[in-house]
Amino acid sequence: MRRVNVRHFGVKRSLAWLFAIACLWWVFHGIDAGQLLAATRILKWRFVALAITIDILTYVLQGVRWKLLLSPVGQLSCLRATQAIYAGLFTNELVPFRFGELVRAFLVSRWLSSPFALVLSSLILERFLDAFWLALAVGLAAIFVPLPHEFIKAGYALGGVVLLAALLFLWLVFRKPSLRNEQNSASSLLTRVSRLASQFARGLRDIGSSRPLFLAALLSVAMLGCQVLALWFMMLGYRIDLPLAAGAVVLLIVRLGTAIPNAPANVGSSQFFSVLGLSLFGVGKTVAAGFSIIYFLALTLPLWIIGLLAISRAGFNLSTLKLELATLRCDPGCS
Repeated sequence: MRRVNVRHFGVKRSLAWLFAIACLWWVFHGIDAGQLLAATRILKWRFVALAITIDILTYVLQGVRWKLLLSPVGQLSCLRATQAIYAGLFTNELVPFRFGELVRAFLVSRWLSSPFALVLSSLILERFLDAFWLALAVGLAAIFVPLPHEFIKAGYALGGVVLLAALLFLWLVFRKPSLRNEQNSASSLLTRVSRLASQFARGLRDIGSSRPLFLAALLSVAMLGCQVLALWFMMLGYRIDLPLAAGAVVLLIVRLGTAIPNAPANVGSSQFFSVLGLSLFGVGKTVAAGFSIIYFLALTLPLWIIGLLAISRAGFNLSTLKLELATLRCDPGCS
């Protein structure tokens, strides 16, 4: 069974990299290398520094939001929450399919001595809040900007997923928990799955009925606004003089396009959707491709540095984290 799982993971990883290569081929196909090199330069470094600062602020706000969501589970400092987030982000830069989300949930479950499923439920709520505001923002942008038809359909699909997730969330929060006898054999797979599902649902109920959820929802809007500002200031530093609203639309296209887990660090898809978004506002492909490189490196390099520091200070490396997570999946208590 382990060999089959490894084989399936290898196939998925290969497909992710094939998609990334296809995106990069589209971005750089037909572009003169000399012109691209000339276009890949920053003219206003102060705007780039401001963009990097705001991008880091985004993750600090995410740490505050996660602390609020985790308050029914345990008391976690904003510094610890942000450290776990950066450790997960660093992992995502190296491993495909957002494996870093599991990493940061694992770290916090150890720090709080709480069941892994309870912490994981807070991440699901994070993704729900992000998807809700992203779908709403795409809908508003479609009113004022002629977005590609495929992105409008993707926005509708995201909105449908958010609606279904909201209904499921409300059902889990307000339903009465069943009083099942959980004294079955710990070796039973059904028992382990049932216990994990019970802990996960309990986490959603506890967090969903807590007052900090509403403040966390507001912080999600602030995070999205910071991401818009970071991209717009990068555009200004690159001398793409477009209004803030254009930067918001480009950011939404990049966010929506990279929402599906793909290659590590969103290589390929980030460049593809950056160029596609800028093309809506008349930016030439060579200039847009150069910007996609600068934008990717300027916001990724600080993430690597802070993320590496965060994961090393946690006392783990990627190899030991993978082993710990594998043990966690086999643990009957899932805690």
